Amino acid sequence: MNISVSELIVRYLERLGIDHIFGMPGAHVLPIYDRLHDSSVKSVLVKHEQGAAFMAGGYARVAHRPSACIATAGPGATNLITGIANAYAERLPVLAITGETSTYIFGKGGLQESSGEGGAINQGALFASITRYHKLVERTDYLGQVLNQTTQALLGPDSGPVLLSIPYNVQKELVDENVLDQIHFPSQTALRHTTPTTDLADLLRAAQHPVIIAGHGCIQAGAREIVAAFSERFNIPVTTSLKAKGVVAEGTALSLGCLGVTSNGDAYRYLVDHADLLVFLGAGFNERTSYLWDAKLLANKKIAQVDRNATQIGRVFQPDVAICGDILAVMENVFSSLEANAMPPKNLDRLEGHQAAIAPPSNDGETQQPEAFRLIQLFFSELAQRFPHNALVFDDNIVFAQSYFDVSDRNHYFPNSGISSLGHALPAAIGARCFSPDSPTFAILGDGGFQMCCMEMMTAVNYGIPLNVVVINNGTLSLIRKNQFQLYGERYIDCDFVNPDFSLLAQSFGVQHYRIETEAALNTVFDQADLTGGINLIEILLDKHAFPRYLSAR
Repeated sequence: MNISVSELIVRYLERLGIDHIFGMPGAHVLPIYDRLHDSSVKSVLVKHEQGAAFMAGGYARVAHRPSACIATAGPGATNLITGIANAYAERLPVLAITGETSTYIFGKGGLQESSGEGGAINQGALFASITRYHKLVERTDYLGQVLNQTTQALLGPDSGPVLLSIPYNVQKELVDENVLDQIHFPSQTALRHTTPTTDLADLLRAAQHPVIIAGHGCIQAGAREIVAAFSERFNIPVTTSLKAKGVVAEGTALSLGCLGVTSNGDAYRYLVDHADLLVFLGAGFNERTSYLWDAKLLANKKIAQVDRNATQIGRVFQPDVAICGDILAVMENVFSSLEANAMPPKNLDRLEGHQAAIAPPSNDGETQQPEAFRLIQLFFSELAQRFPHNALVFDDNIVFAQSYFDVSDRNHYFPNSGISSLGHALPAAIGARCFSPDSPTFAILGDGGFQMCCMEMMTAVNYGIPLNVVVINNGTLSLIRKNQFQLYGERYIDCDFVNPDFSLLAQSFGVQHYRIETEAALNTVFDQADLTGGINLIEILLDKHAFPRYLSAR
């Protein structure tokens, strides 16, 4: 049976398991939208195509499966670029579908043409370096091969975003529906491979004070439970990269918290002063995690590295033992090996002494915190206590959460890593909530970033998507002001601005507004606001002159 290409594309989305597609229609992509009308795939109309790409990315981060966004030719497609670039940096399987002018007018100056012909912008070239696969589909005779390559890029071991640009006339052409049968869906079980782990087990047996550095690869591999069990069984402390917060429940005895230049430094000091073996599990040693590649972190220690991505092995340091394989399979093998040889738990005397030294009690019995950040610290403390499981937290700010937010092993924290684009958390959280409709969801942004994406709150309103948007209101771009304070002699330029009245803005959106200036106001939010089923705009006041004093530029 023959069906239109647009119908085939929608059926392909259904086969991928995609149930939401985020985007904005335009004339050049309407044939696909028309077929979505009767599809099981729910379309979500956004306010800006960048928001569509961020929503698709947020969905993919939570679902661990492909997501999709759609835009028309020309400006619709170019507006996707930042969100797709972020998906590329995060290795998220996001399928971007864009329209294009009809092939028979390529090179003639068609409205919004981006074919690259006759002086038109070359859309494929724009996306070439930020996608795993991209294709301008000018004919139907190879459509099966195109969709097959798309599938491999989305579902393969090195997944990432894909762009399919389909001209208007091609969308309306007829093809055999059996084209879909040409598509090979790779088996996820094929990733459960490993290599001999004897050398890693030997290093762990010999070490006196080993530390696991868990990265996002642990989450991708589904290895959270095995890492936590391994840590508890053998008394091995765990620190995480920012993206892996909560692999082991923070605030527990064996958690060192987060490792990174914007953290409180507790994990750094333990690694430098006490560790004799570092076991990297799916953790990239990037600028933030490594404290700008501080040599003291690795000095006089044995190093083991486990990663399924061969390009990560030895990328910035030389491990004594390197294993390229599935982290879950590797840790299961090592666990079994050490159990079989009855390796005793490690001595925790140094860890206990370290923890006692870093948390001196203050007069009121609480850990001392900088007074300027007290409201933010209390907010994260309440968030952790009130929502100990099933919460989704998307965070553009990251600096405060890295030190103040103890993520449980049943919560999900999504920092704005990738290309670190402002305005990411709000749309990404909307996409995530579409996949997980019962999870309390928080988007945490600075006021500068919020103004880049605040219109997407109406997307949440339009579809009744519960969401808590937490804005840190200090009237400045904090990172810029901090750097100008530290590095440029307090010569402030283009960092300060005037905010709108957020209460009136919330009123115009038809959402609840809360302003936190005192501890009493903070308690009101957690005691009275509907943080699970409502849409709320919450602002936390912060002095613009107060910022963490870590050095973030060289």
